[in-house]
Amino acid sequence: MTTELEAVDLGKRYRRGWALRECTFDLPEGRIAALVGPNGAGKSTLMRLAIGLLEPTTGRIRSRDTVAFLSQDKPLYKGFTVEEMLRAGASMNAKWDNEYATRLVSEADVPLQARIRTLSGGQRTRVALAIALGRRPSLILLDEPLADLDPLARTEVMQALLAEVVDTGMTVLLSSHVLADVEGVCDHLILLAGGRIRLDGDVDELLAEHRVLIGARELATPNVSIVESRTTERQATLLARTRTVDAGWEPHEPTLEELTLAYLRSAKEAA
Repeated sequence: MTTELEAVDLGKRYRRGWALRECTFDLPEGRIAALVGPNGAGKSTLMRLAIGLLEPTTGRIRSRDTVAFLSQDKPLYKGFTVEEMLRAGASMNAKWDNEYATRLVSEADVPLQARIRTLSGGQRTRVALAIALGRRPSLILLDEPLADLDPLARTEVMQALLAEVVDTGMTVLLSSHVLADVEGVCDHLILLAGGRIRLDGDVDELLAEHRVLIGARELATPNVSIVESRTTERQATLLARTRTVDAGWEPHEPTLEELTLAYLRSAKEAA
C-alpha cells in the first residue's frame, strides 16, 4: 500500500501554546479522507504544515507527489475575470493542464468572461477548485471548502469533486467540523481534537472495531477499552473499542457520527 501523506511525531507550537502535538498518521493513496475536529483543533495548522506554509516545531510531514491546496477563504482576485484567473493559475504552476481546468469551469456553467466579484459562493468555489485541480495533483487538501455555501451549492461542489476523484484516482484530505459534509463520502478518517490525533484509519475498519453497548446500569463494566460511558437512572450506554461482548450487554456497530462524537466528547472531558 502506497502512502500519499505521512506525519511522524508532528508538532507545531505558537507563542500561545501548542496547536499540534505528537501527531502520527499515514494516509494511503487513493483515499478520500475526512479530517474532522472542532474549531481550534489544529486542522488548518496541519494542512499548512503539509503544504509547507508552516515549519513544524517537532517531527515531520511529507507527501509523495504533487499537492494542491484549497483554503476556506478561496483566495481569488475579485477584479479578474474567470479566464484571467485561469491564466494566473497557469503562470504560477509549472505543471498545469489548462484544457482540464477550463473544462471544469465550463462544466460548472461559469462564464469565462465573468468577473470573480459577480460570482455566487458556489461558482467561486468551483473556479477555485478548477485552479487547484489544474495542477493535476496526486493529493488535494481542502480546508473547510463548503463552510460558506448553501445546501444546494455544497451538494454540487461535492459531486463535482467526487467525479474528478473517480476519474483521476487522486487522494483527498477534506477538513470539516460538519459531519454531514463527510459521512457517506469519505472512506478514511483522521480525528483531531486538542491538537492530537485521536483516531486514524479506514472508516469501515474503525466502525467494525467498535461497539455501542447498551445494558442495565447495574451491569459490571466490561473489561475492554471504553471510549465513552453515559448513564441514566436505569441504563448505561458505552462506546467501546472491542469486537467481543460480555453477557447482558446489547451491542450494535456505531454510525460514523456516534463514533466521532464519542471520541470528541471524551477528548473534551479529558482536557
